[in-house]
Amino acid sequence: MTSIKIAPSILSADFANLGAAIAEIADYIDMVHIDVMDGHFVPNISLGFPVIKSLRAHSDLYFDCHMMTTNPDVFAKDLVEAGGNLLMVHAEVFPDPSRVIAAARREGLDFGLAVSPPTPAEAILPYLEECSQVLVMTVHPGFGGQSFLEEVLPKVAMLRKSIDSAGLPTDIQVDGGVTSQTAPLARAAGANVFVAGSAIFAQDNPVAACKALRELLETC
Repeated sequence: MTSIKIAPSILSADFANLGAAIAEIADYIDMVHIDVMDGHFVPNISLGFPVIKSLRAHSDLYFDCHMMTTNPDVFAKDLVEAGGNLLMVHAEVFPDPSRVIAAARREGLDFGLAVSPPTPAEAILPYLEECSQVLVMTVHPGFGGQSFLEEVLPKVAMLRKSIDSAGLPTDIQVDGGVTSQTAPLARAAGANVFVAGSAIFAQDNPVAACKALRELLETC
C-alpha cells in the first residue's frame, strides 16, 4: 500500500500563531492542509490567499489547499502566487472538472478532486488520471470538530481498488474526525493521507500527537 502521509489541518490551529504552530511540527508531517472557505459552498468563512502567502514565507512544506468555494478555477493564479501546491476542488462544484483541471495545469499546480459525504465515488472515477490526490470527506465540509462518518469508507475502498487497478500514483486523503480510533479504519479501507485537525493542534504536545498517529498507521 502507498506510504502514509500526515496532513495537519490548520483550521484547528491557533490563528494568532499559525506560523509557530506549523514550525513546531514541521519535521513530523508531510504537508499542510489549508481550508479555504467562501461562505457560499459551505456556511463558513476561513482564511484566504494573504494568509497562505504569509505562511509560505516561513515554511517550505507542501501546501494542500482545499478550496471549499463555488469558483475555485478563477483563483488558480492567486493560489500559485500565494505559494500553494495543490488545488483541491469539490466534484459537487465541478461535475465536469475539465475547466478547473486546465486552470491548475496552466499555473503548474497539482490537482485533486474531493467528494462530500452524500456524493458517490463515481463522481471522481473518470478523472483519476488527472488527480495527484483525491479526497473523501469523512465529515460534512465547513466546520472542524465533527465526528467521523464510517459510512463513507466504502468510497475509499472503491477508489483504492480503481487506483491500484490502473497503476496510478494517486493518493487518497480522508478529512474530518480523524483520530487514533478512526484513522486505522480509513487506512484499512485504503486511505494514505490523513488530515488531522484537533487530533494534533488541540493536544498538549502536537509533536507527540504527530508521531503517535504515524506510528499507529504504519503498524495497522
